Amino acid sequence: MTTIMVTTMIALLLLGFPMMIPLITAAIIGFFIMFDGFGQMGTLIQQMMAGIRPASLIAVPMFILAADIMTRGQSAERLIAMVMSFIGHVKGGLAVSTAASCTLFGAVSGSTQATVVAVGSPLRPKLLKAGYSDSFTLALIINSSDIAFLIPPSIGMIIYGVISGTSIAELFIAGIGPGLLILLMFSIYCVIYATVRKVPTEPKSNWGERLTAVRQALWPLGFPVIIVGGIYGGIFSPTEAAAACVLYAIFLEFLIFRSLKVNDIYAIAKSTGLITAVVFILVAVGNGFSWIISFAQIPQEILAAAGINEAGPTGVLIAICVAFFVACMFVDPIVVILVLTPIFAPAVAATGLDPVLVGILITLQVAIGSATPPFGCDIFTAIAIFKRPYWDVIKGTPPFVCILILAAALLIMFPQIALFLRDVAFR
Repeated sequence: MTTIMVTTMIALLLLGFPMMIPLITAAIIGFFIMFDGFGQMGTLIQQMMAGIRPASLIAVPMFILAADIMTRGQSAERLIAMVMSFIGHVKGGLAVSTAASCTLFGAVSGSTQATVVAVGSPLRPKLLKAGYSDSFTLALIINSSDIAFLIPPSIGMIIYGVISGTSIAELFIAGIGPGLLILLMFSIYCVIYATVRKVPTEPKSNWGERLTAVRQALWPLGFPVIIVGGIYGGIFSPTEAAAACVLYAIFLEFLIFRSLKVNDIYAIAKSTGLITAVVFILVAVGNGFSWIISFAQIPQEILAAAGINEAGPTGVLIAICVAFFVACMFVDPIVVILVLTPIFAPAVAATGLDPVLVGILITLQVAIGSATPPFGCDIFTAIAIFKRPYWDVIKGTPPFVCILILAAALLIMFPQIALFLRDVAFR
């Protein structure tokens, strides 16, 4: 049964079908084999509907909507200007500013692809003009945007939290430490690159310009305050924080900045609706698929065959990292989380691993795979936005991927990087 399901999925993927088709086809085949026909097909449909029933998933379209409003407005530009005013003049400062801006916007949007658009579009021309190579610039943008997957809010963490039953609030705060660690590592690499390549520095801003930039960015900086402060201050649940972010984004872009008009609402709503529909279809189909493989005890078979159950906590974490990293090189991150999380759930429970630590490592691996050839989704986002050929986009990625892999290794060796803030807030 396992062989038939996997072969079906691979064949349909190679034929070019969208990911939801291989998933649901494999689930239907598995259901037919297990129950000897389609007489109880309603059970599979019920499982699919159950996948999109959790109230926590309401946060996903809310954060997507908020990110869409901010991307079309001025929030991203103001955050970039503030970061540039403070560190743009140091060696490698423009590249460091790009990484820092991606981190800040990640704390606002929770979407890697929105971050590629919002930060990459204005900063790529500046990086090229300053003397950075196009391959380095593109790799910096798509890999720094992956920090948005770790800094709260994170759509990937929401999906993992719903699938695994892990607290989304704990996942959010646990992602801050790893996100800042990766920012620091990227910044060090940017300084070394600029020094070796002798990239000239940018003009230094005076304190008047810096204060002006900070003043203009104060409103957008309210987003992380709402999300982090609201959740951990006991004011909002993660879902309520997402709704508050939408209201705040509308307030900023329509009333304060006046960067958007009423006529823009239709385009924003349409874009958000399309993305949300894709996400929720994948979640529903993925839940049906996960139910089939769990009912058939396929995860236990796979883990036993691979010897992972006897590997111990560290071995399980390494296996999880490798599996998610490789899978996201070929498949959409949300699908990977939906399919692989239930497979590794028995090993995680058996070894007593902290599900929050596992969630952060999974989120990190998903982020790495999203920017890694051959089919990382952020690569194709960059190709579409910047109109550059595939090879130019991926040529500069290896150093950044190595840095991200090193960050994953540090998380396995020193889990308190992720768990320290979680323990302070919840223990």
